[in-house]
Amino acid sequence: MLTHRNRPAYPSDVTDAQWAILEPLVPKPSTEGRPAEIERREIINGILYILRSGEPWRMMPHDLPNWQTVYQCFRDWKLDGTWERIHSHLRKRLRQELGRDEDPSAGSIDSQTIQTSAVRGGERGYDAGKKKVRRKRHLLVDTEGFVQAVRVHAADIQDRDGGRLLLADGPNRYPRMKHVWVDSAYAGTFADWINEHFAWSVQVIKLRTAHCFQVQPRRWVVERTFSWISRCRRLSRDFEGRCDTSEAFIHVALSRLMLARLSKLTG
Repeated sequence: MLTHRNRPAYPSDVTDAQWAILEPLVPKPSTEGRPAEIERREIINGILYILRSGEPWRMMPHDLPNWQTVYQCFRDWKLDGTWERIHSHLRKRLRQELGRDEDPSAGSIDSQTIQTSAVRGGERGYDAGKKKVRRKRHLLVDTEGFVQAVRVHAADIQDRDGGRLLLADGPNRYPRMKHVWVDSAYAGTFADWINEHFAWSVQVIKLRTAHCFQVQPRRWVVERTFSWISRCRRLSRDFEGRCDTSEAFIHVALSRLMLARLSKLTG
């Protein structure tokens, strides 16, 4: 299979149907200075290649744009909020295609402790449960498993405090949210804080003491989202020096997943 640039296609490349959905959401090149020589679609393909393969930026294949250009676009779009806006737009559109309201009324909150690599960056902490220095990914997902909020932080921050960081933008960001499911790590002060500041009801799902595997009510939804994220090798552990870079890659990974589903529903 060849791409529109007559090079062998990588499995991570966006298809024509997916690009038709994504193209209006990607920032256009600046009209100032020298005209852009690299197509936006190829820059997106380069970012998705790094995400799926897990390779360092400097090991970008030669038939994709040079890594400095691709990395600069990824960084610029991280800083100006483009990745989050693309993710939010695709999430709302996909919910509508599934017959749901674009804003959910219920969700689940959970965290995932993730191993870090030996790279720069100081936002790491000792996880007493895992007995290692790591980071945590905190997610708020709707009942479909689509992410409403993401926050990456040091693993020494307790879940009840990390949940507050996750929801630091306040209730106005979630206009219809009324109920959340959490595990027992969030019981107590965090549940009280949710009731006081957001007026949401909180249901604590306690781990069942059974000798065989049992699916925990509603907790499986957010656990499935963590598994979606981990399919990308770049996110199989935390390779990033900055937490906001990790958050940007999570937005890209989930946008890619939703884009694939949207192209099938609307194609």
